[in-house]
Amino acid sequence: MKILDPNWLTEGLIDFEYKKYVLLAYFKGIQEEFQASKLYPYLSDLIFHYQNLQNVKEHKKIMYQRFPRKISKADFEKLHLEYENLIQDDEIMEELESIISFALPNFKSLLVEGKSIYEYIEQNLEFLPVGISPLYQEEGYLMLHEELLKTIQVYYYQVSIFTNIENSFRAIHLQYLETMQKGFFETFENLKIQLLRKYKQMPNPATFLVNAKLSYPLQETLLPLAKRILIKHISQSAA
Repeated sequence: MKILDPNWLTEGLIDFEYKKYVLLAYFKGIQEEFQASKLYPYLSDLIFHYQNLQNVKEHKKIMYQRFPRKISKADFEKLHLEYENLIQDDEIMEELESIISFALPNFKSLLVEGKSIYEYIEQNLEFLPVGISPLYQEEGYLMLHEELLKTIQVYYYQVSIFTNIENSFRAIHLQYLETMQKGFFETFENLKIQLLRKYKQMPNPATFLVNAKLSYPLQETLLPLAKRILIKHISQSAA
């Protein structure tokens, strides 16, 4: 489905019925994705737009800064342009207030639904280290096991640390390696040994298992959740 434009509120026609039509189509698409247990990038998109709308409602200056402007007078000899804020239009402000009043509770309702699906799926995911974990866990292997399919998606992971003025945070990069089949009597430790024999870059890499008891969409749900669980574990271990 098509993701909602970041500037949907102030771009294009500022009309309640038109924006309502745009939002209803967007909300319907999100609900269809949620019904198929697809969380990303739809859940993060909802959070982005909901927070933006709250900022607009609570801090009107943000709206003023982002609002489109029209040229009221142009002095081309001095290369000087004067602008008149469209924000002065009371009718437009009324339309915006109506749009925001309609949009916020609908965004919140979908966020609650998405969070509920996220928590349910997370409860059905098991996270375990495979074998002995080394002290260095910034890179290694991630094994994503779907019990019903009896397949294991194997990824090489590497953690990067980004720092800004206020704080630092971790990001994780995954590289797909292969898909393995797990026999009935085969252990994950044995599968790790097979990986070590095949990929000899690291003698004893950190290896983690995310075991999914139920089947969910890989790219839109399982993989994003597995990444979040893994980065949370590594961050807590490094603290």
